[in-house]
Amino acid sequence: MAVVDVINRKAEKVSQVELEDNIFKIPVNSSILHEVVTMQLANRRAGSASVKHRSDVRGSRRKLFRQKGTGRARRGDIKSPLLRGGGSVFGPDPRSYSYKVPKKVKRLALKMALSTKLKEDNLIVIDEFDLDKIKTKEFSAVMDVLNIKNALIITEKKNENLELSSRNVPGIKILRVDGMNVYDILKYENVLLLESSIKSIEGRLL
Repeated sequence: MAVVDVINRKAEKVSQVELEDNIFKIPVNSSILHEVVTMQLANRRAGSASVKHRSDVRGSRRKLFRQKGTGRARRGDIKSPLLRGGGSVFGPDPRSYSYKVPKKVKRLALKMALSTKLKEDNLIVIDEFDLDKIKTKEFSAVMDVLNIKNALIITEKKNENLELSSRNVPGIKILRVDGMNVYDILKYENVLLLESSIKSIEGRLL
C-alpha cells in the first residue's frame, strides 16, 4: 500500500495514512482518461443553438408576383431562404450531445486520475478543514500556509462553512466524494483530500 503523510492546517505532519493500491496506484491509460473527459464535456453542452426555418418565419404565404412575364426570376412567398428575413435552410436545431460510457470505464478512469495525482506528488491529505464561521480571509490564510494556489478539495460530506468561504477564491473548488469526477481531478493542479473522505472514496471505487 502507498503511505502518504497527513498534515494539519499549519502544514505540519501529524500522522500517516495508507492508500489502497487498487485505487491510488494503478497503471494509467491516457486513452481511457480522454474518453471519459470527452464524455463529461459533451454532456455539459447546452445544445440549444437554433434557427428559424422557412415554416417558422412569420409572414404571408402569398406569391410575391406572377410567375411569368416580369423578366425577373420566379419567386414564391416572402419566407423564401433567398430573401432577407427569410427562413434558414441548413441551420442548427436544438439537440442533445450527451452520451454514456460504461460504469466500469468511469470507475477505472477515476482511479487512474487519482493515481496520476499521487504519482506527480500532487495528492495532499489533511486531517481536517473545519472553519468556525464563513470567512474567506480565514480560508485563504490556511491555503497560504499550505502554499496551495490551485486545488480541488474533496470532502466526505457537506461542509457549509468551507464551501461558502472558498467560493470566491480563484483556482479552488470544493467537491464531495459523491460528486468526484475525472475532469475536475485532472483540471486542478493539486487534489487536497480530507482524511475522513478516504474511506468514502475507497467504498465508492472498490
